[in-house]
Amino acid sequence: MKILLLGKNGQVGRELCRALAPLGELVAPGRDTADLRDQEGLRATLSACRPDAIVNAAAYTAVDLAESEQSEASEVNALAVSTLARHARATDALLVHYSTDYVFDGTARQPYAESDAPNPCNVYGATKLAGEQAIRDAGCGALVFRTSWVYSSHGRNFLKTILRLGQARESLDVVSDQHGAPTSAGLIADTTALAIQRRFEGRLPTGTYHLAAAGSTSWHGFAQYIVAGAAARGMALALAPERIRAILASSYPAAARRPGNSRLDTALLSRALDLQFPAWTAHVDQVLDRLIELGDSAWRAKA
Repeated sequence: MKILLLGKNGQVGRELCRALAPLGELVAPGRDTADLRDQEGLRATLSACRPDAIVNAAAYTAVDLAESEQSEASEVNALAVSTLARHARATDALLVHYSTDYVFDGTARQPYAESDAPNPCNVYGATKLAGEQAIRDAGCGALVFRTSWVYSSHGRNFLKTILRLGQARESLDVVSDQHGAPTSAGLIADTTALAIQRRFEGRLPTGTYHLAAAGSTSWHGFAQYIVAGAAARGMALALAPERIRAILASSYPAAARRPGNSRLDTALLSRALDLQFPAWTAHVDQVLDRLIELGDSAWRAKA
């Protein structure tokens, strides 16, 4: 199997480099040769590679900036995805693509299932939904994974930001009325590898699936867990969990609105792959352990 991975330097992309390598020949070009903003160059890369599977881990993810850069976000999250999907259709390749909980408005009381109607509440979510629709319109064989609250030991993410701020501040305000499941890039990558293998064995239908850790918390609860876990591992922080104050999203200025409920029902994928997703706390612990192994510079650097 020949796999083309796009977005190899992102949080999920870096984990995919590890997880996909055992499946066959992995081709992972950098942005210089596979830039999703360059449709002609992207088509040339696809034609030269001739992959059996295209895994798209590249995206425009600046949620607030997307409110003023809609065309840029759309080019990467929708137009480029259409290019990938049409190539996959023409060559009978499998397309694996990642979407987001932000395709929902977050007003539901229960976790969102794949069958629930999307209704994005910001530009970023709308462009990601447009990417999903482009895949459906192309009619290619695709696995679309909607995930939430992604973090890892590298890159910019909430976990590393809390550690950085926790080093410098003795108190912190964090939103408490938005709920979801923190999901590690490692879990996403490992699940993706299993799903691709099952698909090529004819044991997993194509379609849209929700992929997230089990359970849920608020951003406030997530921050408290991070700080408590870091302290227990000997990280020198000025911030204590009890000094993290819970605030409402309405009192935190942001250009883009976020869903209040980002919980995703993962039962469909769990049954299809015959696996149980771990509690969200399990991989947070693993990432904190990893940061300890990497040394102070890994988490003290600007996240």
